[in-house]
Amino acid sequence: MKKHTKFLGIAIIGILMFHTCVSSKGIDYKIKKEQEYKVEIENKLDHSLWDKLLKKHVKDDGLVDYKGFKSDGDQLNAYVTYLSENKPNENWAFEEQLAYFINVYNANTIQLIVDNYPVKSIKDVGATISPFLKKFIRIGNKELSLADVEKGILQKMNEPRIHFAINCASISCPKLLNEAYTAENVNELMDKAANEFINSKKNAISEDKAELSEIFKWYKKDFLKQSDSIIDYINQYAETKINKGTEITYIDYNWKLNDID
Repeated sequence: MKKHTKFLGIAIIGILMFHTCVSSKGIDYKIKKEQEYKVEIENKLDHSLWDKLLKKHVKDDGLVDYKGFKSDGDQLNAYVTYLSENKPNENWAFEEQLAYFINVYNANTIQLIVDNYPVKSIKDVGATISPFLKKFIRIGNKELSLADVEKGILQKMNEPRIHFAINCASISCPKLLNEAYTAENVNELMDKAANEFINSKKNAISEDKAELSEIFKWYKKDFLKQSDSIIDYINQYAETKINKGTEITYIDYNWKLNDID
C-alpha cells in the first residue's frame, strides 16, 4: 500500500510538471513588464526568414508541414541560430522582447519536432525527460528549455495573450499563425490569436455553456490578473457572450501532432 501511494505521488508530480511546464531558476534576462504598447515601433531584429518559412509550411488552419520544414532545415537552423546570437537586452522595447521570445518558443518547438520527425506527438520526444524541460534552446551563453522560455520569461511579462501565441505542436494548442511576430505587429497578432482560438472548435461556447480548453485551467492565474473571472476574460473576445455564473467544464487536451499528414 505504501509503495502504491509513493508511486501515485510521483506520478502526480510528473503530471503537474508536464502540464505546468515548471521552469528552472537562474534566468537573468532583464525582462520588461510594462504593457503600454506603442502605435509605432522600429524593429531591431529581422524575422523575415521565419516569416517566409511560416508562410510556406503552415496552413491557414494552423496545421504544419513538418516534412517541408525538414526540407528547409538549413534555413530553420539559420533562423534559430540568428535568435541565439541576438540576445535581448534592457534597451529593447517591451514589444521587441515579447515578439522575440514568442518566436524563440515557436521556432525551437518546430526544430525539436523536425529533429525527431516522424513522431505522433511532442510527448514522444525524449524518453527520460519531458520535452518541455529539455534544455536545447541557446540564447547567448545560456541553454534554456521551452518551460524556461514560457514560465521563466514570457509569463513574467504579464501578458496572458502569450498563451494563444505560443504553439506546443499539438492539435489542441492555439494554432501556429503563418506570420512571424515582430515588434510592430505583436499586439495585433496576439489579439488575432486570442480571437481565433477562443472562437474556434477548441472551445464550445454558448450563452449558457462554457466547455473550455484546459489552457484556461492550467494558466487561470495569468488570465485573472486582467479579469475578474475566466468568463469575463473570454467574453472580451467571444462572438457569443457567456452568461456570468455559467459552470465551466474543460475539454481533454489532444496532444496529437498538428501535422498536415
